[in-house]
Amino acid sequence: MKIVIAPDSFKGSLSAKAAAAAIERGIKKADDAVRTVNMPMADGGEGTLDCLIQATSGTFVSCPVLDPLGREISSGYGILGDGKTCVIEMAMASGLYLIGEHERNPMLTTTYGFGQLIVSALDHGCRQFILALGGSATNDGGAGMLQALGVELLDHAGKAIGFGGGALSELSTIRIDGMDARLKECEFLIACDVDNPYIGEKGASVVFGPQKGATSEMVAQLDRNLELFADVIRQTLGISIHHQPGAGAAGGLAGAIKAILQGKLKSGVAIVSRFTRLEEAIAGADLVITGEGRIDSQTAGGKTLSGIARLAQGHGVPVIVLAGSIGDGIEVLYKHGITAIFSIVNRPMKLGEAMAATEGLLEEAAEQVLRTILYT
Repeated sequence: MKIVIAPDSFKGSLSAKAAAAAIERGIKKADDAVRTVNMPMADGGEGTLDCLIQATSGTFVSCPVLDPLGREISSGYGILGDGKTCVIEMAMASGLYLIGEHERNPMLTTTYGFGQLIVSALDHGCRQFILALGGSATNDGGAGMLQALGVELLDHAGKAIGFGGGALSELSTIRIDGMDARLKECEFLIACDVDNPYIGEKGASVVFGPQKGATSEMVAQLDRNLELFADVIRQTLGISIHHQPGAGAAGGLAGAIKAILQGKLKSGVAIVSRFTRLEEAIAGADLVITGEGRIDSQTAGGKTLSGIARLAQGHGVPVIVLAGSIGDGIEVLYKHGITAIFSIVNRPMKLGEAMAATEGLLEEAAEQVLRTILYT
């Protein structure tokens, strides 16, 4: 029997790699003869870089950058085993986890550090980029990134505007003639699992601004500022990103990458699956076991588990999901290739206790699921 183990991370508890190892231990307890193939997964958010480095025998390159509030930190990016493809998790330079809860303010936070990572990778010879945009602390529409790449964002007096989503209210002119010339040689794939537009009721500011610290007044201002930014981009380049699906990812960063760098939006899990050769592994398997911290009806909308299930469904391979918690509407997932869903929580416990015990709970759940399959 061959089982492909392909979990996402259990956020706040366990990395995808550690989750896969725990599931494998549980399987081996049930039957040590089972052949297992561990393939930790990600969907363009946290863990994408580690997942792709591991899958391709790549390397990590350290690099100093500015964090979302302009303070220097140590960050970095991955270079895949081909020696030319760079993977950047924007959260490692411009992520919400880098700042304290009391510091969250998308009027001030910038994607400048993310742009610095791109420049460093260019210096390293990279021309193929995979950009993972999950977990941002920013709502500057990609302005900071562009500033780091040499694009001039000027006010009515011809002076450079400052950092952050708030500074965009001063924008009058964009000059791209000073942009790093090497960018013309590059291809950018944007790993993204959201389809929100740049502006509007479903746009970056309204949907994601509050979780980054925006008040209702800030949300309204940020949305107006992104509209102004999009207007100036259209005037300068003849490209409209206002309502493009996905342009609102990472506080509008995806929109700037699409417009200025000709980036292409791709499903994060599709990119990861391609580089890890997940489908090849699934094709000859008897079972896929996957999992993540929480599963609900939204899991069908481009998340890691749904992408895995679609591949497995195409080869007639059943998929078992192990989840930390199970929300409403999971029945829709059965139409997307998921066979059964199990909670790993085996007794009443508080959230903190469950998160601390995730590794053991996951191992035990995997053992019990396989015993059920083998001995019934």
